[in-house]
Amino acid sequence: MTHIDAGTDLDPVHPTTAPVTGRARGLTAAEVAERVARGEVNDVPVRSSRSLADIVRANVFTRFNAIIGVLWLIMLFVAPIQDSLFGFVILANTGIGIVQEWRAKKTLDSLAVIGEAKPTVRRDGVAAVVGTSEIVLGDLIEIGPGDKIVVDGECVETDGLEIDESLLTGEADPVVKHPGDPVMSGSFVVAGGGAFTATKVGREAYAAQLAEEASRFTLVHSELRSGISTILKYVTWMMVPTAIGLIISQLIVKENAFKDSVARTVGGIVPMVPEGLVLLTSVAFAIGVIRLGRKQCLVQELPAIEGLARVDTVCLDKTGTLTEGGMDVTGLRPLNGSDEAYVREVLGALGESDPRPNASLKAIIEAYPDSEDWRCTEALPFSSARKYSGARLSEGDGQSSTWLLGAPDVLLPDDDPALTETERLNEEGLRVLLLARVTRELDDPEVVRDAHPTALVVLEQRLRPDAADTLRYFEEQNVRAKVISGDNAVSVGAVAGKLGLTGEVVDARRLPAERDGMGEALDAGTVFGRVTPQQKRDMVGALQSRGHTVAMTGDGVNDVLALKDADIGVSMGSGSEATRAVAQIVLLNNSFATLPSVVAEGRRVIGNITRVATLFLVKTVYSVLLAVLVACWQVEYPFLPRHLTLLSTLTIGVPAFFLALAPNKERARPHFVRRVMRYAVPGGVLAAVATFATYLIARHYYTGEGALEAETSAATLTLFLISMWVLAIIARPYTWWRLGLVAAMGGAFVLVLVVPGLQDFFALRLVGTTMPWTAVAIAAGSAAALEFLWRWVDHRFPA
Repeated sequence: MTHIDAGTDLDPVHPTTAPVTGRARGLTAAEVAERVARGEVNDVPVRSSRSLADIVRANVFTRFNAIIGVLWLIMLFVAPIQDSLFGFVILANTGIGIVQEWRAKKTLDSLAVIGEAKPTVRRDGVAAVVGTSEIVLGDLIEIGPGDKIVVDGECVETDGLEIDESLLTGEADPVVKHPGDPVMSGSFVVAGGGAFTATKVGREAYAAQLAEEASRFTLVHSELRSGISTILKYVTWMMVPTAIGLIISQLIVKENAFKDSVARTVGGIVPMVPEGLVLLTSVAFAIGVIRLGRKQCLVQELPAIEGLARVDTVCLDKTGTLTEGGMDVTGLRPLNGSDEAYVREVLGALGESDPRPNASLKAIIEAYPDSEDWRCTEALPFSSARKYSGARLSEGDGQSSTWLLGAPDVLLPDDDPALTETERLNEEGLRVLLLARVTRELDDPEVVRDAHPTALVVLEQRLRPDAADTLRYFEEQNVRAKVISGDNAVSVGAVAGKLGLTGEVVDARRLPAERDGMGEALDAGTVFGRVTPQQKRDMVGALQSRGHTVAMTGDGVNDVLALKDADIGVSMGSGSEATRAVAQIVLLNNSFATLPSVVAEGRRVIGNITRVATLFLVKTVYSVLLAVLVACWQVEYPFLPRHLTLLSTLTIGVPAFFLALAPNKERARPHFVRRVMRYAVPGGVLAAVATFATYLIARHYYTGEGALEAETSAATLTLFLISMWVLAIIARPYTWWRLGLVAAMGGAFVLVLVVPGLQDFFALRLVGTTMPWTAVAIAAGSAAALEFLWRWVDHRFPA
């Protein structure tokens, strides 16, 4: 709260000491240049993804690339080039991964620059907006409601300044600041304004380091990625003993030619590695970031794409989400015989009393210009916790008066007749503010007692044209929308009703305080009004305690705590710096209609990766089991690397790439590992047993020179047909392009079998008709068994 000399010209920011005779001018241009030369600049790390070197390192130096790389080098020395094709595939995969992630990084970096905080710095007495990285030690930084404190500092000027340090200290109550008090980066202004001198910049500000690390673009905390890591860990454990057993059986027991034994050993080890699965996940996420970037959606944490796809409840803040930020004054209703002309002058002076007016006050300023004869001598900034602002005014005739402007149902007792008119207007979806005259001092805790109602200010909110369609989308996708607002519940309910959102309207002041009771009320209701910032946070926690995955949207300072605690926080680009800092997703175009695109992108990524993971892991399972069977039966491994490279390309690699990028609207479900393995294990076991059975039959059928090649060809045919059936199941539900994809892969294999040059290149030649048709019959029986087995798994082990 500020005391201002009535005869002093008002500056945008006022010191608390009265009278105000001037203000700090900040650094001079020469002082700024000197500090830049000394390196005393706020050179915090760029908030974005990994550097190009990190991207290359992460994609090249992986456990499985090391395994494949060693095997590839061995094969280049002991076998024809066609048995080394798997190495070139890995090179291509790694290159694709690097290019896609680099493109995603460039998209994120460009969007991060658009969305970053732009503090106001006073230099040579002139305020100017600069980039966060341009702040130097000793700079004088102006702050107001919603501004994020970007460096550590010390207050120089304060005007009712209240700062929320909950993100640093965990203490939810705002802290009132006075000149000389410290401010910490990572906190934000909830009321009032002021200016502070930067005392620690760049990496010296410890709180800034914490905030930067917390909000850095990252790939962690993703069920998808952690699930894949778990799978790969188990695959590694299986590979080592299996590979050792295979090497012993091929090199020692069979006593084959050394090079041929090595080639077949490598042929058994390579397909155990699901090398393309990690790549496809990275590519799918990266392409998701690029697609959303084109729609001006900044994904500050990559798993947010995945997280929003898992959401089943969206909590919407009305202002700035369902309605546009601006408002219009549509009426003024004097009360108790008040003079309308006098009321207009009061409102004009109140509008000028706040250097950083909110949307309501901006509408009042536009409607009621300030009278030059009136002056503000004391101000109480608006706070979302109080629901009102106030000022002591010196009127043109020398008289003084004290006024409050805020929510009628907060300023007046329940039985006041003015509330009847307020309720009627609220039911029409209008916003109503009460102008009340008070006799107590503004700093009196009971200032609202005995408030005298003077006028009702009627405001109309501008509905977002795309809000109704967005709410309809969420309803169709079984995502429940909860409107949570600090405004009057009836008014918010009317606005929601205009947008087609129906359901129980609840005044949050009557909600149970305990979590269980609040959770029940939240499940039952749809629209909640008069919600305090702390209540918003409690409501998110209550919904989460009932098993809901919650997304929270907002743009105001009062939304920050809830955004931080929600599973996914979504901020508008025009929102306060504090909300943009804690949100995982920032809609830079301020369009609520972008949210369905984010949800759809997340569902596409998760649903499709779950599909293609099954393809990769079926191959891993049958490769491990085939190696075990070969070692136990003491026979030659049936395949050369070229055979499995061909099968992997046609039944997994190419189809998986297209399937991973296809549209998918299915809501993401938890337990990724269980859902994938319940299909991969029975599918892989069936493929291995059927293939090995064909191989053993062929070993008894074929004799003489070329028998091994004929046996391999028959086993390859069986394995290809079963793998194609797995692909056909995974590709459901069919569309024209999915059917075309499956048919094209089948056609490519037929081409290899009938073109002599390709037969020689891949060492595949079907001999006679009995054994090939036997292979087809075994594959057909296995396909039927696979259909039955997967349906039984669906029923017995539901996801």
